[in-house]
Amino acid sequence: MEIREDLPENRIDHMAYLPGMEALESEVQQKVIERMEAYDYDKYTEKDVKAALAHRECTPEDFEALLSPAALPLLEEIAQKAQQETRKHFGNSIYMFTPLYIANYCENYCIYCGFNCHNKIRRAKLNETEIEQEMQAIAKTGLQEVLLLTGESRKMSDVKYIGEACKIAKKYFKVIGLEIYPVNSDEYAYLHQCGADYVTVFQETYNSDKYETLHRAGHKRIFPYRFHSQERALKGGMRGVGFAALLGLDDFRKDAFATGYHAYLLQRKYPHAEIAFSCPRLRPIINNDKINPKDVHEPQLLQVIMAYRIFMPFANITISTRECERVRNNVIKIAATKISAGVSVGIGEHTGDSENVGDAQFEISDGRNVEEVYQAIRNEGLQPVMSDYIYV
Repeated sequence: MEIREDLPENRIDHMAYLPGMEALESEVQQKVIERMEAYDYDKYTEKDVKAALAHRECTPEDFEALLSPAALPLLEEIAQKAQQETRKHFGNSIYMFTPLYIANYCENYCIYCGFNCHNKIRRAKLNETEIEQEMQAIAKTGLQEVLLLTGESRKMSDVKYIGEACKIAKKYFKVIGLEIYPVNSDEYAYLHQCGADYVTVFQETYNSDKYETLHRAGHKRIFPYRFHSQERALKGGMRGVGFAALLGLDDFRKDAFATGYHAYLLQRKYPHAEIAFSCPRLRPIINNDKINPKDVHEPQLLQVIMAYRIFMPFANITISTRECERVRNNVIKIAATKISAGVSVGIGEHTGDSENVGDAQFEISDGRNVEEVYQAIRNEGLQPVMSDYIYV
């Protein structure tokens, strides 16, 4: 009988590094996990939440109060505070970008993701000509920032391949982000030299026990290597790093706290780092339309986004097409400062004429093109910004 790697008796230790994985001597993981595990959100009261809103600077304990159930009846007051912080630090600016998936091959078995290696989907990988054609199509819309994504497969999308995509992107865009499999700091340095500005990594859940059950095979299974990705990226010279938990996989309040506290500690350790948050909720995937977030409804999503803004007022907060048009229009008025537009989460779909097309990672909720999102931002009295960075 064939033994599959995802069977419990054959799974690798999710807390042990694999050969070739760079291990940092960093105290951040222990601090985050210990504080998350000690976080008792039910102990907070309305008085605690109001005290947190009254403070000039938001402490980690204030952040805990803002994420607690006691804060839900005070969402209007929290929204007012969050909006004040957003306007103070970002004015009326809303930055626009789009993701570009260049490959969807994956070696991980993550049961909630459409790209997982056991899901029967159309796999595709764009060559350099196809990447350039996709980028040309995106650039024609006026966007000046692109986020490059791959499935998590070093074999099919190695670091050199991603680096070449970055070099092509430099011809068309002022800001280049990466959302790829975690790599070592010297590899992040190489990708930065190729043109990448920032790196986003979703930890998915900070509960290591739940993480182990969700990630059954592949390099992504190694919890600490993924956790330290942002720090390795900063050591590699990236100017910005993004953080996220996939809300709904586990206790979203603890995951949201751990995400924010993780970013907070790295900001203190690397003061020059530009910090960003994403707030994704689970979405249905191909061959599984029953995947939905656990206990994370719209009020809870808004609570998390606004708590991030108050806790780390200088951070960019992205609202993706996992959320519907109404939600996205609402949160850019309050706390989000970055929005995607003209989104495709499949491979080779921006040109519309490529035969090398791969299936999508998840179902999107907002299919508006760049012009429609641009006008929606203007209609809210805000200023769409295509790039926040100028090379001199």
